Amino acid sequence: MRVMTTIPQHDLRQVADAVRAIEAKGYDGVTTLENRHDPFMPLGVAAINSERLQLSTGIAIAFARSPMTVANIGWDLQAASNGRFVLGIGSQVKGHNERRFSAPWSPPAPRLREYAQALRAIWKNWKTGEALNFEGEHYRFTLMTPNFTPEPIASPAPPITVAAVGPAMMKVAGQEYDGARLHAFCTRKYLENIVIPRLQGALDSVGRKRERFEISGGGFIATGADDEAVAKMVEWVRMRVGFYGSTRAYWPVFEQHGLEDLGHKLNHMSKTDQWDKMADEVSDDVVHLFAAVGRHDEITAAIEARFGGISDSISDSASSELRGSLPGDVIQDIQRIPATFTGYGAA
Repeated sequence: MRVMTTIPQHDLRQVADAVRAIEAKGYDGVTTLENRHDPFMPLGVAAINSERLQLSTGIAIAFARSPMTVANIGWDLQAASNGRFVLGIGSQVKGHNERRFSAPWSPPAPRLREYAQALRAIWKNWKTGEALNFEGEHYRFTLMTPNFTPEPIASPAPPITVAAVGPAMMKVAGQEYDGARLHAFCTRKYLENIVIPRLQGALDSVGRKRERFEISGGGFIATGADDEAVAKMVEWVRMRVGFYGSTRAYWPVFEQHGLEDLGHKLNHMSKTDQWDKMADEVSDDVVHLFAAVGRHDEITAAIEARFGGISDSISDSASSELRGSLPGDVIQDIQRIPATFTGYGAA
């Protein structure tokens, strides 16, 4: 199993020292998020200050950017890192697209299928010189002159992974992408009964091998050096479960455990501005459904029980502000947990 973490995004001057320390500790890679800050810029700094770490966006908002723009920065990051960049994209929800990014909205699954196809067409043009002639329902790319063609790179084009929550996106992920980035609002039962069968079915439908498809995340990790640190992380998870659980789109996870009433109660609380009281409704038992919990000396076993046989990579960090700090020996123990994914490549 691969172990990822996050890097500072609020201050690019901190990135170089952070990635050197992360690499020295033995992490497999770093992931950036698109919350308060751009997800790509820190990876440029990380690329030239590391030698081994995988560098990935997890995720960048797709529809706020043209595939050409994303192809360009992905190409540059792949070149700067000597082939260590993995592009992670996602749709975000309608309200954020229309009101935060002023981006037009349409059903995201077919559009994200086309987005990946467009990226690969652009990269193929840059890699081989084959004429760019991509015409889809949402995107059209038919012009590429030498003046706008990046220099060739020795590495393959970056792998592309996608955030997958609903059944339509899981199908697109398995058929069109190199990996699925699962939402943290998942339980093991939901992963086993719903997520994995859907992803495997999508892979099978196009003759792809699971070993070449990476499944990332699918839950929270609450750990720390001592019980007090773990307790603080448990409260953070409790808050997040309450927040996500108030949204109807996530209730299929609750349904696997007969927790529909909790979803309805949290939803009512969100509509009556009781955000600060939601966490009180989430019991310890529910927190443990969503998270691997334990001190550093306990967390490997908890991660294997919670994620083993399902997730190929996990992150000990929930955000760039709440970065992980696993000891090197614990990272090595987690890395020994068997995983199905063996590497990106021809599926």
